[in-house]
Amino acid sequence: MSLRQFVLKLHSRCNLDCDYCYVYHSADTSWRAKPRMMEVAVAEQVARRVAEHARAHDLPDVRLVLHGGEPLLVGARRLEELLGVLGQGLAKAAVPVRFSVQTNGVLLTPDILEVLRRHRVGVSVSLDGTRAAHDRHRRFPRGEGSHGSVLEGLSLLDEPEYRPLYTGLLCTIDLANDPVETYEALLAARPPRVDLLLPHGTWDEPPPGLGARRHAVPLTPPVSTDAVPTHPGRTPYAAWLRRVFDRWYDAPVRETGIRLFEELMVGVLGGVTRSESVGLAPATLAVIETDGSIEQSDSLKVAYDGAPRTGLDVFHDSFDAVLDQPAIRQRQAGADGLGPVCRRCPLLAVCGGGLYTHRYASGGGFSNPSVYCADLADLTLHIRRRVAADLAGSASHLSGVQGRVR
Repeated sequence: MSLRQFVLKLHSRCNLDCDYCYVYHSADTSWRAKPRMMEVAVAEQVARRVAEHARAHDLPDVRLVLHGGEPLLVGARRLEELLGVLGQGLAKAAVPVRFSVQTNGVLLTPDILEVLRRHRVGVSVSLDGTRAAHDRHRRFPRGEGSHGSVLEGLSLLDEPEYRPLYTGLLCTIDLANDPVETYEALLAARPPRVDLLLPHGTWDEPPPGLGARRHAVPLTPPVSTDAVPTHPGRTPYAAWLRRVFDRWYDAPVRETGIRLFEELMVGVLGGVTRSESVGLAPATLAVIETDGSIEQSDSLKVAYDGAPRTGLDVFHDSFDAVLDQPAIRQRQAGADGLGPVCRRCPLLAVCGGGLYTHRYASGGGFSNPSVYCADLADLTLHIRRRVAADLAGSASHLSGVQGRVR
């Protein structure tokens, strides 16, 4: 077991006040006690610990993800300093590193982009589609929408000298938005890849549109391995995503990648999915806060206060100590770390129980299926039908060609 991704919280505050943010609008409020900015001494120690872990596990490379809050609030000068310390520390240890940053895009200015270019940092930007869709949630603290500012940043990122840094867009799904209109608004920003994100929620605090599932008894195991667990009621997220999938899949040319769909397609074809959101790949991620404390995935903040906490920090603990955390061990255990519903589900290898955070229910912890279980099953079966039909058509066409050749 090893970690491969290290999420560095460069700045613990944000210049936007997005109403669905899992950092500032969730059960966990630990951000209030964190320093605003990561100091150079913390970055130096992070580099030492990452190098130590990479050498101990003979890793071919590691990934450092700059995050927040809004990581670019550190400014160009401090960003240069932190990236220099991290890059040099890992280079001295002969550990190849891939840098990336997740940003709201408002601060993608020429001076910031020059720093990112010098250090070859991939850039992912949050954009929720059309102006109306985006500005409904992603607003500045005084209430004005951020869509125009984000498009200005994306326009600079799309310039020839910075375009190689552009890795994609992050879009949080809102059922109120037309799915195809949302997808085409994202396409207008020319992303190499899109991540369509399910809003974070749990069985205690369900996502928007799944309110009827509040305090619901988690799903019971299917009576046979041919059955897929279902939940009474609609599957609104599957319905939304099916429309985007069909628009994307039926396009005459590949317009962009969509990570969720590609991972599910790999799964239904018998491959191994490697996403945190679906599949059985072990957890490979640790979060380092501005003060050097080490936490689990910060999406866990929506479960309960203190959910991501490990009690470890980079000054006193190695990353191997993170692997001894009970929750990490559970997430490293694959199917054995899941509850009975998921273990008996025929879609187990594809879905993998969904995102760990979305399984939480008070009293039962994380041994439940995802609060999105029915939606994930519906979407997976839709994708399997579409792919199977295409494969059958291709086989039939090939058989006809071979017959004519003979």
